[in-house]
Amino acid sequence: MTRITPLAPEQAGPLVRLAYRFAGRRFGGVPEPFTVLAHHRKLFATSAVAELSAQKASTVLPAAVRDIAVYRVAYTIGCSWCVDFGSMMMRLEGLDIDRLRDIDEYRTSPRYSDDERAAIDYADAMTTTPTTVTDEQVADLERRFGKAGVVELTYQIALENQRSRMNSALGIVDQGFSTDSCRVPWADASDSRS
Repeated sequence: MTRITPLAPEQAGPLVRLAYRFAGRRFGGVPEPFTVLAHHRKLFATSAVAELSAQKASTVLPAAVRDIAVYRVAYTIGCSWCVDFGSMMMRLEGLDIDRLRDIDEYRTSPRYSDDERAAIDYADAMTTTPTTVTDEQVADLERRFGKAGVVELTYQIALENQRSRMNSALGIVDQGFSTDSCRVPWADASDSRS
């Protein structure tokens, strides 16, 4: 159960209800972070615009590189919701999700390319507090992906740090997206009130 009760559609305004319908069609269920963030309409709208914009703008890196770095952040922070949702998104993009079982052995696993290993190392360095990113690391990434690629990778890793930390702090846990059995957040809340 989340620390902030999800906002049910009947309690939401027209914009949030429309977003819930859009998300339900797109993802097969309404993401629980939406339902918690919906308590603050302006931040909900800001987040939705930022997420959609970042998704449309992130086209420089190969999806496998970007997504494995983002997954590593969620895995490292321990955000089960982000791991769940990220796994579904990778599966829908046609990426190999079986290799996620080898994420701890990414340096030696043949399931990861050198580019993916460099992106995971960078995600780890950015996620550690304090960060441990080096000049050499950024120079290596620039050789691999170009300046725009480094900026995109940095942005996506930072964004996932924000998502994972926020979801973890608010008690938002996996929802079943990676298994195609997504629970309805407000149904859980009404069950607990019975």
